[in-house]
Formats: sequence, structure tokens, C-alpha cells
Amino acid sequence: MLNQTMRKLGEERSVIREIFEYGNLRKAQIGAENVFDFSLGNPSVPAPECVQDEAERLLREMPPQLLHGYTSAAGAPEVREKVAEYIRAAFGVPMSGSLVYMTCGAAASLTITLNALCESGDEFAVITPCFPEYKVFIERAGGAVVYVKTDARFHLDEAELRRAVGNKTKAVILNSPNNPTGAVYGAEEIRMLAALLTQKSNEKGEPIYLIVDEPYRELVYGEDVPYVMKYYDHTVVCYSFSKSLSLAGERIGYIAVNPACKGAEELFSAVCGAGRSLGYVCAPSLFQRVCAACLGKSSDLNMYSENRRLLYESLSDMGYECVLPEGAFYLFMKSPETDAKAFCERAKKYELLLVPSDSFGTEGYVRISYCVETRMIERALPAFQKLIKEYRN
Repeated sequence: MLNQTMRKLGEERSVIREIFEYGNLRKAQIGAENVFDFSLGNPSVPAPECVQDEAERLLREMPPQLLHGYTSAAGAPEVREKVAEYIRAAFGVPMSGSLVYMTCGAAASLTITLNALCESGDEFAVITPCFPEYKVFIERAGGAVVYVKTDARFHLDEAELRRAVGNKTKAVILNSPNNPTGAVYGAEEIRMLAALLTQKSNEKGEPIYLIVDEPYRELVYGEDVPYVMKYYDHTVVCYSFSKSLSLAGERIGYIAVNPACKGAEELFSAVCGAGRSLGYVCAPSLFQRVCAACLGKSSDLNMYSENRRLLYESLSDMGYECVLPEGAFYLFMKSPETDAKAFCERAKKYELLLVPSDSFGTEGYVRISYCVETRMIERALPAFQKLIKEYRN
């Protein structure tokens, strides 16, 4: 017999992936230029020059058996130290390379961290709206999901957090800038959360951890993204270079354990053990080294800024109700009808591929991924206009 849970997961892809695959089918049928695919957060701006320059240099100069061979399970020591050096310089946290674990992107970072922490009966508080795969990752690790609502602006709600965090809570997952809303949680919000978790940890008699998922850290529009390790000791940062360096398909990122965390070395050992048990060892050697040379760099984000402005202003003028993103590259838009899934199905009539918010843990909205060419947004605007006219009529 097969593992039926795994079979079901394989047969029922995430809503985002289902819409993306539908889009691929429609592009083959009617031409890519006629499909307005806003489903996937797949960066369209080129990687910064340092990526290609460093890759070419390494391919020319580094012996193949080193460049393409296995690194240490947790990553090449010199790469881990460079990541730690960057964290020390950029954020003032005394990070050590011995607390950095190189991973195959943010998904591996989260999965490893959850498996390192989770024991029988543990709950993980997830702030909604949220990335749908959190539930898959948590339940596979053996934990239970507790969803935490945000306020009307999709920012942290202290009352909801107090309701959700208790003696069974092992960790809270924080994603800022947020997918799907684009919200950036400010310093005051982080201080509130840190104080609340400190109080709850004292009541519990052991740490409640804060898992910070931040693949969008560099993608902000004038906002500051607080570095959470500076506010709360029991923090684990799960980082990915997928968005900042436009390297989504290369699957490269890292886990960083706060050196101020109680039992930081033991927690890192659990991270290493989880990585070993899951087979997430020796992240891609070439791109470990490429990213180490590009720390603190990012792709040209001007196109995302222009796309954000164009989409928000145009859709608002048409009568759609939109949330202005503070970061990331997603626009969260209220569905003109209560059933966001039905709205997204109707949008397909105009070849508009949007993601309903239900899978993000919130009803009545859709996510529009604007990490696309500006020309596609311009071509899609008449379709959005026709769609909203149906509801007015």
C-alpha cells in the first residue's frame, strides 16, 4: 500500500500551482501573449550582474571537483561564515557561521526548522493571510496549525495573538513582507509580539520560538523591515535568495539561529539532525558560493515598484478595492462577490489568472502577483475593466 496522505498531496496540488498549470495549458492553446497569468511569485527581473559575474568566475577558476562536489552537510564553512559576517555587519547581531545552515530555498529552511522543533502535541501559530504550504509543512512535521487573524489592515492583532498562543504553542511563524498581502510589520508590532511571546514563554516555563520567513526582505517600497533577532532571543530566520536575487529556480537559502537563543547550539544540532533525516544536506555547491558573493545585493526592483503603482492605481480607478502593498510583489484585492473562488473562475473568461484568498486562510480576496513584465499588466487592464463591468451590470 502507498502512503495515502502523500498520494493525496501529489494528486491535489496547491491552488497556486493548479492555476499556474492551467495557465501553461491556455498559453499552449491560444498563445502566451493572450493569457494574463498573475498566479505565481516567479521573479521576472534579471538577476543582478554579480550573480553572472561570480558564476562565470567560479566556473573559470575553481577546480570542478570542489565547485561541483559535496560541501559539508550544513554548507561550505566559508559560505556560512560569510553569511554570518553579513548579518553581523548589516543588523548588528553577533552571528556565528556555526549557527548558519545552508538550504535548498525557504521551503527547505521552514521544513527543517519545523522538524527540528516539533514534538508530539505541539501547536504552531500562523498569522493569516499566509502562504498555504505552511499547513502542509507543519502537519508533516507532526504539529497542529493554529491560525491567527490580523486586523483590518492585515497587520498584527494583539488580542488575536493572545488568544492563539498558549502552553501548547511551540512557535509562531512570521512572514514580513507578507505573502499575500504585502504588509510589512513595523518595529512597534515586533516589540509587541516579542513582549507577548516573552510573557507566554515565562508562563509556559520554556521558550516559544519565533520562525521568521523572509524571502521578501529586500522587496520594500520605502518601509523598514525590522530584523527580528534584535527584538526576540528565541528567533530562527529562514531566508531565501529566490526573490532578492531572482534565483527562484536555483533553490538556495539558509537558516540562521539567533546566538542569544537559550540552547542555541542544541537547537542548531536539531536543525542539522532534521536536515539529515529529511535528506536536505549539501545545498547546491555552485550557488552557495555565488550567493555568498552577492550578500546584500538585489535585482533592480524599479519594475516591481512601477507595476505596483500601475496596478493599484488602475484597479482602484476601475472600482476595485485594493490593499496598497508595503513590500513583496503581490496586490491583495477584495473580490466583488463574497465567493472569491467564483470570482476567479469568472476572471478566466477574460484569461485573467488570479488566486483566491481562501487557501491563504482569508475569505473574500484575491492575490495578484505583479512580478511580471509591465507590458502584460498594460495589456490585462482592459480585461479587468470588462470583468468589473459584469458586476456593475
